[in-house]
Amino acid sequence: MKKDSEREVALPQRSRNLVSRAWENLPQADRENLKEIVKGIPLDRNPMNTLLDLVMMQFKISKGSKKQVAIIGPANVGKSTLYNQFSREKGDKAKVGPVPGTTRENQEGDAGLFAIVDTPGADAVGYVGQAERDEAFEAAENADFIVLMFDAIQGIKQSELELYQAILALEKPHILVVNKMDLTKKYYAEVLAKAAQNLQVGANELIPISAAKGDGISRVVMSIAAMDPELTISLAQAMPKFRWKLAWRSIVSSSALAAAIALTPLPVIDFIPLVITQTNMVMTIARIYNYKITLKRAKELIATFGLGMLGRTLFQQLSKAGGVPGWVLSSGIATAMTVTMGYASIMWFERGERVSQKTLKELTSKVTQAVVGALKKKRKDKPSQEQISQDVIEALQNTEFAQKEGIEEIIAEAGETNLPG
Repeated sequence: MKKDSEREVALPQRSRNLVSRAWENLPQADRENLKEIVKGIPLDRNPMNTLLDLVMMQFKISKGSKKQVAIIGPANVGKSTLYNQFSREKGDKAKVGPVPGTTRENQEGDAGLFAIVDTPGADAVGYVGQAERDEAFEAAENADFIVLMFDAIQGIKQSELELYQAILALEKPHILVVNKMDLTKKYYAEVLAKAAQNLQVGANELIPISAAKGDGISRVVMSIAAMDPELTISLAQAMPKFRWKLAWRSIVSSSALAAAIALTPLPVIDFIPLVITQTNMVMTIARIYNYKITLKRAKELIATFGLGMLGRTLFQQLSKAGGVPGWVLSSGIATAMTVTMGYASIMWFERGERVSQKTLKELTSKVTQAVVGALKKKRKDKPSQEQISQDVIEALQNTEFAQKEGIEEIIAEAGETNLPG
């Protein structure tokens, strides 16, 4: 596996050695996909649900043949909390509590792409403790992959080191996860470095997470996927749709905010709060597509699109036609400008193409017509900011613009795109 992917896919050296044969049988291009798919993925849990759903369409697998992943670690390090992040069925959820020993026996759940197993503390002592330890190691021995979890606050003590050595002796692919990193605050780097030193591994071989908040879950998923080349390829195949869905989510939320900002009719559509909203959206989309961009560059990009002038022109033209309340026009046009800017940003970041002014104008006009029509049907009286935001979200989700294919048809019909200078 390529070293430049290790930062995102944190397989320890021993694990890389165990899975290397499978990877050596893959073409170089497919191996590089592992590096590419992790770019732009936010490190929180919610977007991962979208990705896993898309991957399931690519990766056809029966429940009985899924790889088994066991979460192993000392008592009360957050194993059950992490298990619940992966478990997709409500009936599979594990009981979570602050008292050590809440989990007494192994529990298996469905994580979609693999089976996930929660286990008792593997460091317990005494008669009951030994029974729980045996239960945990039975799961480890039967697993295809092990997530070995430690506590950032408790640190790596002798008992944790002994557990680590016992897991290594199983010769199973594994990752090393340090939980509760959100509690370390300003000592984050020092805590991670000390854990790596105690385990005698590189800091890049540890995955810092907060199981309670969902931070770092995507790195855990990607590292598990690294053991299975077929799963990795499925992830790569799902990424275009995944990035589009994340970008569309940002476009919708930004458009709803833009509509609320523009609820009071103004002679100028591109005033400061609206520009700030659109700038934040452009920055978010850039990250999703792994396009490095500064705040200054994002503002320049917005100015290059020239949608502010187009918005003012549309407002003046439609106002003369009459029959449409000012708040509908203002909110509808602000929404359309934001949607169009979002689409133009995707084209720029994904393909390096700049949408022509002709296409921008046609797209803005079509979105304006759709949104203004929906708002007119929805309410007769001027709504609150909360209401207009919800109305815009519903309007956008029910139009052809919610699908990437729809926007690509409009762009194809309207005109050509230009390579940026």
